[in-house]
Amino acid sequence: MIQRELLDSAWIPDGEKLELFRHDKDFMIVIGHNELMSTRKWGSEEALATMAYDRIKGSSKRPHFLIGGYGMGFTLRAALRVLPANAQITVVELVPEIIQWARGPMAHLTGDCLEDPRVNLVMGDVAQAIIDGHGDYDAILLDVDNGPDGLVREDNNVIYSKVGLREAYGALTPDGVLAIWSAGADPAFTRRIERARFAVDEVKVHARSNGKGPKHVIWFASKSE
Repeated sequence: MIQRELLDSAWIPDGEKLELFRHDKDFMIVIGHNELMSTRKWGSEEALATMAYDRIKGSSKRPHFLIGGYGMGFTLRAALRVLPANAQITVVELVPEIIQWARGPMAHLTGDCLEDPRVNLVMGDVAQAIIDGHGDYDAILLDVDNGPDGLVREDNNVIYSKVGLREAYGALTPDGVLAIWSAGADPAFTRRIERARFAVDEVKVHARSNGKGPKHVIWFASKSE
């Protein structure tokens, strides 16, 4: 039996320890007993980008996406496949080792997505990027936790708070959409998004690209006024 191999670890600023494992040909990034991401399941991460683009297509001549959390790059690569050649994608990643792993052990998976001329990689906190945005983004895609709570980093709670949702509202263009990935449903969070003046479409998406596996949840929140 092939054993899971620990390749490296990294500390999230003001947060928990991440560990990168390899099992046969697959990679996974875990925190404690929680698997945050894996090369075995990426369908919902891709849907985060493609379904967001479906919702803003045609509303901007030069769409600008903000992606919070590079992860294993599935969302970014899906965005690059569907966005036009003149698009902009700002990727904000908090943990430097995530990018090192992307360019190291997982370089075959990463390809040249981080070097694509449409991509601007920013090392930092996506919450600050949202605060600094003033009608700049046609879509904000967030996959920085396993759901709308600060599992990875307590400071991430602000993103899902009333204040954080208000900041996201202001960072979007008039026809923009906020898309948030989650491992499961959270009715209280759905109500919080609605109270932040968004029109919410809560979509269940299979974890695997072949339409199998457990279903994850993506909230697509559009400006309602």
